[in-house]
Amino acid sequence: MVTYKESGVDISAGEETIRRIKPLVRSTFTEGVLVDIGSFGAFFAPPWQEFREPVIVASVDGVGTKLAVAAACSRHDTVGQDLVNHCVNDIAVCGAVPMFFMDYFATGRLDPDRTVSVIEGFTIACRENGCALIGGEMAEMPGMYSADDYDIAGTIVGIVDRRRIVDGAGIEDGNVIVGLPSTGLHTNGYSLARKVLFSKFDVKDTPEELGGETIGDALLRVHRSYLKPIRRLVENDLVSGLAHITGGGIEGNTRRIIPEGLAVDIDWGSWERPAIFRLIQDLGHVPEADMRATFNLGIGFVAVMRHDLLDNVLALLKNMGERPLVIGNVTSSGA
Repeated sequence: MVTYKESGVDISAGEETIRRIKPLVRSTFTEGVLVDIGSFGAFFAPPWQEFREPVIVASVDGVGTKLAVAAACSRHDTVGQDLVNHCVNDIAVCGAVPMFFMDYFATGRLDPDRTVSVIEGFTIACRENGCALIGGEMAEMPGMYSADDYDIAGTIVGIVDRRRIVDGAGIEDGNVIVGLPSTGLHTNGYSLARKVLFSKFDVKDTPEELGGETIGDALLRVHRSYLKPIRRLVENDLVSGLAHITGGGIEGNTRRIIPEGLAVDIDWGSWERPAIFRLIQDLGHVPEADMRATFNLGIGFVAVMRHDLLDNVLALLKNMGERPLVIGNVTSSGA
């Protein structure tokens, strides 16, 4: 006789995990949440009355091989924050406000402590972004994953008034590009970073270049949310386009919002790259083109605006405690 537990799936561990995460999940609930966790489907009532012509905006993502760093450090309390913030940024640059988030957690062996730590990260970021965690899936799949491996993915759903959609259509030749600093690699480029850094260092090592910070801590810095500055820029009609700098780098992601016939001219010397990027490039002899196409290089978000609005944008962001940087401009593609 073979039981389900003997095949590798522990139902009791799943029940224990759900019991422990219930209060965490409930702490994210907003007025739109209609049912508690445990239902077959999640119910959410959008604030339609606050929008003249509401449009739903959705995005789905993961955090890639940053999970391998979390595993190496035995630290799982940050990757959930990374995932929520990444997803929030993706819809925020479209002008949307996040309403709710749903997660997928898959593993070879369900460890309640580790799983609760990851989900607590979801709830921390959801609360910070005013976004409800209304549902998710925990899948224990022995044979698909090793016992200590897991993967996470998330879906964010937000709302924007059609007239407030930010899509870059109004970007023109001569517009200015302003960037906000990243906290580190965020959630992109970890396959390259790991190949280079772990050829010489362990996660606990503190190379001189990082000023006493461990490799693990530098790589696990939380992917920040840009929702608050984005909302202020959009509400004050100060921007023509917004971009979240993820895989593809600064140029690649900014080009996604630039109309045909225009190009992006980045002044790569206008800011100092964080030490972690310099260490990766020097240690791995990584070509500059690869660095620019793989990493955010210290700029996690960019806004594009008319030149006459630049001073207003810089003042607003500085008053919020941000450190805006003028990093380039938009030109004719023939320039």
